This record gives sequence, C-alpha cells and structure tokens, in this order.
Amino acid sequence: METRINKFLSEVGFCSRRAADKLLEAGKITINGHVPELGTKVQAGDEVRVEGKLVGGGERENLVYLAFHKPVGIVCTTDQKREEDNIIDFIGYPTRIFPIGRLDKPSEGLIFLTNDGDIVNKILRARNHHEKEYIVTVDRIIIGDFISDMGKGVPILDTVTSPCFIEQTGDREFRIVLTQGLNRQIRRMCEHFGYRVGRLKRVRIMNMHLDMPVGTWRDFKKSELDEMYSLIDDSSKTV
Repeated sequence: METRINKFLSEVGFCSRRAADKLLEAGKITINGHVPELGTKVQAGDEVRVEGKLVGGGERENLVYLAFHKPVGIVCTTDQKREEDNIIDFIGYPTRIFPIGRLDKPSEGLIFLTNDGDIVNKILRARNHHEKEYIVTVDRIIIGDFISDMGKGVPILDTVTSPCFIEQTGDREFRIVLTQGLNRQIRRMCEHFGYRVGRLKRVRIMNMHLDMPVGTWRDFKKSELDEMYSLIDDSSKTV
C-alpha cells in the first residue's frame, strides 16, 4: 500500500503534514537514500529518514495510545514553555505525544494522548458522531424544563448545538452525551439557562470509559484499540 510521504510522517507521529512538506522542500527527507519530490509515495519496505534519522513504519505497535484521567488545573496544551501546568510535563512520557482534543483547565476526566497524527480528526470531527459523556454538577437545584431544553439544542457561539442525550442524576447533577466539541460547550449551554457549572467530569469517549484514578494514565488495551479502529474506520477526516 502506497502512502504520501507527508501522510506517512504524520501517521507515525513524527510531525504534521505541513511540517513534513517543509522538510521535503528543504531536502531533509530521503526515501531509500534519495531525496523525494513533493507528493512522492512511500511503499512497504521503503527506508525513510529525516536528517539521516530512520523513521519507523506506521504499524500500530510503533504508535502510542494513552488514556489519561486529567486533574483539574492541568492545561491540555503541548506548549511547555508558555504553560507551566501543561499536560505533557505532567505525564512525562518519554516520547513525543499530543492530546486528542481538549478538556478546559477547570474540568477533569478522560482524555486521549497519542503520536498517531492521522487518527485525531477522525475522532474529533462532529460529523463523525463519536460520543463523549460527561457528569456535570451545577450551582443550584435543577428545576423546570432545563434538562429537556438542554437536550433539544442551545444557541451558543453563533450556532445551535445539536440535539443530545441528557438525564438528571441528582438535585444539581446531570449526565450528558455530546458528539460536538464546541469551545466550553457544556458551560456555555448551562449559562444560557442561568446555571453555572461547579464540576465537570468526562467519563467516556466512544468505547473508552474512565477507569483510572485522577492524575494517572494507562495504555489502551488491544481490545479497546481494535474496537476504536473499527468505530473510526468509516469516519471522514481532513486531507
């Protein structure tokens, strides 16, 4: 199977496609000892090097998939210079990884980290309908049509949120399942009805449930990774 060189470098987690194109233009990439042209494809068995360093193939065993229980106060950014409480330093993983999506600083819960650049858009894009489940506590007792109105769609950020599953689980608590990822979506939805979020915890992404203590991470199990690949197999992604 042939893969464009920029896609190949993205899939193995070496760099983004845009960065790969720049490396190509600078003549820093070789395939089987030769400098390729833009658009050149990598075939099985080819030796790919960047600045002389051998880059591994895109098989799953060369890729990293982590599930992490993000604590409150940690920021989902790879910018280690500007943000002291960044997720990369907190985890301290020995190879380059990056978070898939975000959880804002006051929130906690499940987030994925990987070096597989090709999987990110398949998971994140709303039109792929991949579910994310949250447990939310608000600042006052839930009354009236708040729950049903939240589920119908809420006008925020110059759009209306997609209809979603939501159920009340306590006087001030509810469970909600989203397929979108708008900026601070749940907090903005609650604020529209005069509620403020006190605690927000993500407990599931697709087939993966939060099952580790706060501040800890684990590798995906093979069964979980196989199921996720199956779920995203038909997903669209950016080129």
